Amino acid sequence: MDVKGFSRREFLKIGFLTPFALQLKIGEAFSKQGDVYKEALYYKVYDEKARTVICQLCPRGCIIPEGELGFCRARKNMKGRLYSLGYSQPCAVHVDPIEKKPFFNVLPKSSSFSIASAGCNFRCRYCQNWQISQVSPEDTVNENLSPEMIVELALKNGCKSIAYTYTEPTNFFEYMIDTAKIARKKGILNIQHSNGYINQEPLKELCKYLDAANIDLKGFNPLFYRKYCEGELPPVLETLKTLKHSGVWVEITNLVIGGHNDDAQMIKDMCQWIKKELGIDVPVHFSRFFPMYKMRNIPPTPVSVIEKAREIAMNIGLNYVYTGNIPGNPGENTYCPNCKKAVVKRVGYSIMDIHIKNGKCSFCGKNLKGIWNI
Repeated sequence: MDVKGFSRREFLKIGFLTPFALQLKIGEAFSKQGDVYKEALYYKVYDEKARTVICQLCPRGCIIPEGELGFCRARKNMKGRLYSLGYSQPCAVHVDPIEKKPFFNVLPKSSSFSIASAGCNFRCRYCQNWQISQVSPEDTVNENLSPEMIVELALKNGCKSIAYTYTEPTNFFEYMIDTAKIARKKGILNIQHSNGYINQEPLKELCKYLDAANIDLKGFNPLFYRKYCEGELPPVLETLKTLKHSGVWVEITNLVIGGHNDDAQMIKDMCQWIKKELGIDVPVHFSRFFPMYKMRNIPPTPVSVIEKAREIAMNIGLNYVYTGNIPGNPGENTYCPNCKKAVVKRVGYSIMDIHIKNGKCSFCGKNLKGIWNI
């Protein structure tokens, strides 16, 4: 299928279109990139005479001179006003299994319409999508898709959710929230995979329209965050608590890197914090690291380390603990906390069997936490 708007060279350059993307029912909604700028929602003038602004979207609080970009590379000061460069300019548009996000307690076996625009407010040295997260929307091959078009495409492709993912959704906040408002009216879930690095005011506004969030809890150590992500841990923890208290379904991903954030005591401390602050029913995904980006010299994390992390979490009392990036591992399955039987059997992103009816275990009748129907 020909994807309108892409030359062969551009198609190869983007590098992120999967077979799912090639199956999109795009029709006339896909059009070539245009110049679309959206004024940012969270900023204020810092120095009116110098036309300097301060971004108030994330904890960085970037002070941005005229003509310059913020740390995320996705916000630009244009004549003393801050603009989002990624609005209606996605560089990745896919139809994915929801399990890829990963969400394991949300609508298993459903499809999620996944979008991203370039940029990120972290600098993770092991980022798997660095080609689009560590550049500006001005540097990527984009499509011009309005929020209305995104929702229309999600419906046409039979998707039950729209996922804001791949890069950091906070950097295209205005695009995400405008899309989410329309999707909510159409009965489509709004889900995101995020690093959780966002200020409380915009987060609370987003929570009004967000149904589920998978937050990368990259390690339970402030030094790890500073050295490997150029970020801070405390705001991420506050984000998790706010999401939970706002009624948003929360799942957590911890990418385990051997010799860096795999200390057993640190994992234990993290799981105890999750249990105390978020509750035992928040799913935790321990994902296996593979060499990537600026950490290609680090070997893949041994499977035994991931399994040990899962064992620690389960011993602390967390009910839904998963292994990631280990296709076929028993830790991919969802187990009933009561009878311990597998209620969702997985191999990678494929669902082999489901034993959940009306949100309950088909074997013993226990209510299972998650979003199982819409």
